[in-house]
Amino acid sequence: MNSRRALLAAIGVSLAAPRAAWAQPARQARVVVLFAGDAEDDEPAVRPFFDEMHRLGWVEDRNIAYERLSGRGMRDYLEQLVSVAADRGPDLIFATSASIALAAIKVTDKLPVVFTTTSDPVTSGLVASLARPGRNATGVQRASGNVVARRFALLKEARPGVGRIGYLLDRRAPDYERQKQAHQDAAQRAKLELSLAEFTNYEAVAKLLAGFRRDGVTVVVVGSSLTLFARRRDIGMFAARNGLALVAHRVEWADAGALLTYGADIADSLRRGARIASRILKGAQPAAIAVEQSEKFELVLNLKTAGALGLTLPAALLKRAHRVID
Repeated sequence: MNSRRALLAAIGVSLAAPRAAWAQPARQARVVVLFAGDAEDDEPAVRPFFDEMHRLGWVEDRNIAYERLSGRGMRDYLEQLVSVAADRGPDLIFATSASIALAAIKVTDKLPVVFTTTSDPVTSGLVASLARPGRNATGVQRASGNVVARRFALLKEARPGVGRIGYLLDRRAPDYERQKQAHQDAAQRAKLELSLAEFTNYEAVAKLLAGFRRDGVTVVVVGSSLTLFARRRDIGMFAARNGLALVAHRVEWADAGALLTYGADIADSLRRGARIASRILKGAQPAAIAVEQSEKFELVLNLKTAGALGLTLPAALLKRAHRVID
């Protein structure tokens, strides 16, 4: 018990925490939102979920109460975090990554879990099939199709002379093998040499990034990872200090200093997740709600980062960007 208290204290959750957040009229729905990093940093990124819930009639402190819990990128503590959430008896858990959703369905097979994820929900074990999830979890897959190949093509437009790129990959990511193969295949088609650096603990990341720079690699692709995403600001600052151009799959990475991001429209996927959550709160069963797949993608470019790196991005590429940070 003492070790569990210590772990939970480390992630900012107390077993003795008051239930004031749930001290609401019985008619209120109760939803736990689990963030990959700190809730303070991640809530703005997840705001479209809350906004869509409000649009659907779920008004916070009136007919719905949210409890926000922070994973802080600590994969080893996720099950303890979910256990605390489940103990409080919510009507639904909203998981903002595959790692969190997997921890949730391991802890409980009763509470409905709605997820948004870049991982394949079937191969990662979240659902039996996209059409019929069959368990207590369903949600939105944020990436489909040949998105990695498209990202590499955009990178070559931004950096026409690039021939070798680094790839930072989390061996503990739920779809590690799929990510690895997709990036290797896309690099081969794009005629890019891919230097792979794998890690299992965040403490190794700075050393791996420094190793890229020492070896003359100046462009680094960041893999999908709860651990990396939770620390994206630190990684962005390290990359800036070391002259590394980051390329990633989520717009939040561009806000943290990445040169280019291309992937699923995060706001769209979160709104879809909210619509699924609303259906479940009204009585639908997650086992019978098909997993939705992203249909919208977004390109974001960071001019401030480009300037710091001494790069000039092509006008044609800037014109096609959905958002430009300057």
